[in-house]
Amino acid sequence: MRLAALPLLLAPMLYPLWAQAATTLSVCTEASPEGFDVVQYNSLTTTNASADVLMNRLVDFSAQEGKVVPSLAESWDISADGLTYTFKLRSGVKFHHTEYFTPTRDLTAQDVVFSFQRMLDPANPWHKIAQSGFPHAQSMQLPALIKNIEAPETLTVRFTLDHPDSTFLATLSMGFASIYSAEYTAQLLKAGTPEKLNSQPIGTGPFVFRRFQRDAVVRYAANPDYFDGKPGVDALVFAITPDANVRLQKIRQNECQIALSPKPLDVQAASADAKLNVVKNAAFMTAFVAINSQHPPLDKPEVRQAINLAFDKNVYLKAVFEGSAVAANGVYPPNTWSYAKNLPGYAHDPAKARALLAKAGFKDGFKTTIWTRPSGSLLNPNPGLGAQLLQDDLAKVGITAEIKVIEWGELIRRAKAGEHDLLFMGWAGDNGDPDNFLTPQFSCAAVTSGTNFARYCDKDLDKFISDGKAGSDQAQRSALYLKAQTQIQQQALWLPLAHPTATALTRKDVQGYQVSPFGRQDFSHVTLK
Repeated sequence: MRLAALPLLLAPMLYPLWAQAATTLSVCTEASPEGFDVVQYNSLTTTNASADVLMNRLVDFSAQEGKVVPSLAESWDISADGLTYTFKLRSGVKFHHTEYFTPTRDLTAQDVVFSFQRMLDPANPWHKIAQSGFPHAQSMQLPALIKNIEAPETLTVRFTLDHPDSTFLATLSMGFASIYSAEYTAQLLKAGTPEKLNSQPIGTGPFVFRRFQRDAVVRYAANPDYFDGKPGVDALVFAITPDANVRLQKIRQNECQIALSPKPLDVQAASADAKLNVVKNAAFMTAFVAINSQHPPLDKPEVRQAINLAFDKNVYLKAVFEGSAVAANGVYPPNTWSYAKNLPGYAHDPAKARALLAKAGFKDGFKTTIWTRPSGSLLNPNPGLGAQLLQDDLAKVGITAEIKVIEWGELIRRAKAGEHDLLFMGWAGDNGDPDNFLTPQFSCAAVTSGTNFARYCDKDLDKFISDGKAGSDQAQRSALYLKAQTQIQQQALWLPLAHPTATALTRKDVQGYQVSPFGRQDFSHVTLK
């Protein structure tokens, strides 16, 4: 009788153990992050691996609602003159507990003050420690914009601006505006190991850093103390898989449950696979070739215009994006509220390109280089093919271009230093505001910070950009941004390529994952059946 009853007694005990089995979400990504101290970098790959999973900001930008929403700040108030922003922080926000750091207090306003003073104040001991500087803060001209930041109360932060800036609130949702632990950074400074902030990060985000093996894997654990609730999975893994074909095979074999940046053909294959889903969204992004206007003869507008005319964009779009993108005619994606619909483009015209080269004094052409990455991404699905197509078209008008394939991290570092000639690149707006393309990519400050890959500084263009941020009236801002778009087009600072569709592949058992139009990643609400 007792033996017969035993299974009945065991069954209720075994069920909870099975139900509580640890779940791991594996995401196949295309490249290694440059590091985890996100303020030092400007690539989306690094933002995804650091700011998006480990950190939080005062506010977030909701793509679904099209507006700024609370995050670490529960509420905020803006003065009538637009110069004072006062944020009320949520209480009880915990910093990560790890083997290398045990916090003794919750998030306070002092952490916010430190996170910004580090970027703004040259006298701050952490200011010179960032080897790569602060590219976003510098290109967004925050040192000149933020006059003062203070903590009048434990959970109150007040920013005082030098002048009104209608983009300021949305800027605070960007990855570089993540909030750091002042206690942890003080511990590192005291120990003489500040460099560990880049390899042993601490944040308040949904996941806690565990381990990073370059070009292989990043491991995270769910944050049980996350203020928005523990994530739906117990562990998160970034499986770094540069080859898109391998990413497809891994998700088919359930080695990954989400695969980022699939090739267009892989999207078609996944659509026919009963075990996979294709998740899409119109991307707030532009793929382009940056033309370094500081490198002769690319410093001549006629030469840059000739490069635009020489390239057969339709062939490129069909071969590289295979119907998954629309042609770019300028800086902005069509879903930007100040998009210039009637901006004249550069139709494919090799004869006109040769005439412009002759006018510029290069009848017999010249030599240059084309820089690209080795692995595909959403904004560059097939780097090798794209570079070859550009090389072939340039050769037809007399320009001899050598292709240089450079690892992603090294490519970004050297491009920010202005070493490139022609650079295959892409830009994703972080917050839906048109300025998020102009200030980082075309302001004079962004030449210094390195994010202006065209290396073009012009006082008139700079004024269009700065005046556009100063006002709040959308029509007035659009008029200024139309002037900026027109000048950028006439100067041919970019060879605009495409506006892609943001796409990811998921297993059928993945729930709660959405593709962001800005390329950001949120795994905090993802669950596995």
